[in-house]
Amino acid sequence: MSLLLAFEAAARHESYTRAAVELSLTQSAVSRQVQALEQQLGLTLFRREGRQVQLTDVGRLYQREMSDALGRIRSATLQAMAYQSGGGSLRLATLPTFGSKWLMPRLHDFYKRHPGMLVHINSRIDAIDFDTSGIDAAIVVGNADLPGLVSHRLHAEELVVVISPQAALAYRHWAPEQIAEQMLLNVANNPNVWADWFSHHRLPHRLMRLGPSFELTSHLIQAVKADIGIGLVPRILVTDELAKGELTSLDLPFASQRSYYLAYPPRNEGLPSLQAFRAWLLEQI
Repeated sequence: MSLLLAFEAAARHESYTRAAVELSLTQSAVSRQVQALEQQLGLTLFRREGRQVQLTDVGRLYQREMSDALGRIRSATLQAMAYQSGGGSLRLATLPTFGSKWLMPRLHDFYKRHPGMLVHINSRIDAIDFDTSGIDAAIVVGNADLPGLVSHRLHAEELVVVISPQAALAYRHWAPEQIAEQMLLNVANNPNVWADWFSHHRLPHRLMRLGPSFELTSHLIQAVKADIGIGLVPRILVTDELAKGELTSLDLPFASQRSYYLAYPPRNEGLPSLQAFRAWLLEQI
């Protein structure tokens, strides 16, 4: 382990001197440990040019894999040490807009109840590889098909049609037919949502005027506020804007086929931080 730590620090800095300062060793001790690791592996991990060192191609590959592994070892050690004290940390991935608009305003209550714990937030849109990402748990949206994961259904997704207050004045009563005539905005990870809405209201799909697509729901919300078009968004993500009058919701709620889930690998189920966060989150929902 000491050889691996010396290599990881030297590779990160590409300097034996700075690695030695970080590890509280001498520069020659770091150099000897890296050389011993190279001899064990039968590989050349660094090119040495005078007093400078640079990673070889295989050294860079080894560093990338090694850094993730050492990070998981450090985390596992801290989690184990925190078990008895009731502390610990949770690395949580969440959808960006859900995280900023729903989770973050409530997270102070979690810290109030569990002052010894930390929740590190990572914004993720794409699927998460729990084996390589270092993420302990994730809040995702989708259907119940989450193979290989423990999942807890948090909230059924109810979608509402939102429009700017200025645009809302165009019609006294907004029927589905009037909505179908507008520029329709959508989020990239749910591209068929307007098609489902049209089918629900028995409107022909040829009437759809699809406008810009956005990676983040928060960007779509801003576009609707700027009167670029109409959005179909989860009600849970626009409660503040509706309450403040920044958006107008047309009275046509639509039950999505998706739900929000807390998901994690079975191996993480015993983490004290995850157990505490899971209980708190389910209570909040």
